[in-house]
Amino acid sequence: MATVTYPHIELSDDGVPYLEGTCTKVVEIALDSLAHHWGAEEIQRQHPYLTMGQIHAALAYYHDHRETLDAVIARQLAEIDRIAGAQTPSLLREQLKRAGRQ
Repeated sequence: MATVTYPHIELSDDGVPYLEGTCTKVVEIALDSLAHHWGAEEIQRQHPYLTMGQIHAALAYYHDHRETLDAVIARQLAEIDRIAGAQTPSLLREQLKRAGRQ
């Protein structure tokens, strides 16, 4: 079976897909599209250091590896929930609750 390569995409040593020559993970571009409903043009406005080719390559990679990257996103969200649940309540938040403002 032939190996498929993606222009502008490189894998880190631990297999995480990045946009070549940047510190931007493919999953970050996918999240911009998913969470904010941004198209490639808006993603470029928000990340002007990326080319349209890089953005389209990241989106293509995401769609071709959707199941794997969606699992990464789910694990990250679970970790955020775990960390947030372990935090002690903010004193300011508690004061606002008592004052009826939250």
